[in-house]
Amino acid sequence: MTDKIPIYDPTKEPIFDVNDIKKMLPHRYPFLLVDRIYELNKESIVGTKCITSNEPFFPGHFPEEPVFPGVLQIEAMAQTGGVLALNIVDNPENWTTYFLKIDAVKFRKKVVPGDVLVMKLTLLRPIRRGIVLMDAKAYVGKSLVCEAELMAQIVENKD
Repeated sequence: MTDKIPIYDPTKEPIFDVNDIKKMLPHRYPFLLVDRIYELNKESIVGTKCITSNEPFFPGHFPEEPVFPGVLQIEAMAQTGGVLALNIVDNPENWTTYFLKIDAVKFRKKVVPGDVLVMKLTLLRPIRRGIVLMDAKAYVGKSLVCEAELMAQIVENKD
């Protein structure tokens, strides 16, 4: 799938900021890994995660040369995809997304403090019975740093 690289413009007003995202996702510090959503339609989403040197995992990964862990890149993309999936339901705060499958993961370049991870997720097929299949790509600048195919399920929360 060929994609146009999303352009990160920090002066652009986000569609959702971190406070809006916290109304949709159950994640909180230190595990909320998406800061802003800049583009959103019925088929795709673009969000960002600013990587800072004070992230709680950097003292152990790796102290002399901090690297943003690949599994957290996947989680950041999944959370961004969760916002896309929840955008189709009424009252998204009453729904939760759960990972079902991760395929075709490739880590292409390391991500370090100071980078802005720009994540673009695109539906690979329409959402059916709550199952969401997405192509996920993460960029730093013009470089593709991570890609995967993610599958999740959206489930209505029980009272």
